[in-house]
Amino acid sequence: MDTFIAAIFLGIIGSGYFMYGKKAHNPVPLVSGVLLCVFPYFIDSFLWTLVIGAALMAAPFAITL
Repeated sequence: MDTFIAAIFLGIIGSGYFMYGKKAHNPVPLVSGVLLCVFPYFIDSFLWTLVIGAALMAAPFAITL
């Protein structure tokens, strides 16, 4: 159940990143948003979901093009 709630939360954040990346024509938040929406379907562990989600949420701030 915890993984499901985390997946919903990460999907909401990911859709925001996706919309921002599309509007700003910036590929880093665009790709990060897509990955935030998709990756929870493939990860079963709650801990790995949080770790990967945190890394993907930090990516647009760490990677600048």
